[in-house]
Amino acid sequence: MTDLFGPETDCCMAQAPSATDSGSAGTRVATVRTARYANMQELLFFAYRDFTAGPDAILSEYGFGRAHHRVLHFVHRWPGLTVADLLEILGITKQSLARVLKQLIDAGHIEQKTNVRDRRQRELYLTDEGENLAAALSAPQWRLIEQALHAAGTEHYDAIVAFLRRMIDEDGRLAMGALEDHRRRSEGD
Repeated sequence: MTDLFGPETDCCMAQAPSATDSGSAGTRVATVRTARYANMQELLFFAYRDFTAGPDAILSEYGFGRAHHRVLHFVHRWPGLTVADLLEILGITKQSLARVLKQLIDAGHIEQKTNVRDRRQRELYLTDEGENLAAALSAPQWRLIEQALHAAGTEHYDAIVAFLRRMIDEDGRLAMGALEDHRRRSEGD
C-alpha cells in the first residue's frame, strides 16, 4: 500500500513546496500551512475510521451504534453519572438519549438508580453484562492507542493530550468540567 503522507517523521512537510518554487515567501508559508492542515485533517479522518472500526463491528452484533458506545463509555468511566450530566457531556437531545438509554436498559447493560440526596435525579450504572460489553468495546481502541503511543514515543503523551484537548470546543470543555464535577461529588460520598 502506498504511504499517502510520506515518511512518518516528515508527514507534515510531505507536500510542502521547495525553496526554489516561484512565489513570495508568504505564499510558500501559506502553502506549507495548508498542506500541513490538510495532512492533519486526513490523518484524523483515517485515525477516527480505524479507532471506531473495532467497536463498530462489536456494536453491530447487538444492533447498537456509536451513541450506545458513548453512553456505555461514560457510564463505565463515571459510575453514578446522572442523566443530566450525560446529556451535557454528549451534547444530544433528551429524546435521543432516552431512546439509547432505553435500549441499553432493556438489553440489560445499564441500570438506573434514584439519587439518595435528590430523588429527581437518576444515576446510571453498568450491569455486569454492561461492564463486559464496555470492556470489549474499549479493548481494540486501547490496543490502537498503546501501539500508536509506543511508536510515537511515550514521552510525547502530554503533548498529544494537550493537542487533543485544544481541539475540543467550549461546549466540550464544559462537558469535561461536568465529568470533573461528577468525580468530585463521587469522592465526597
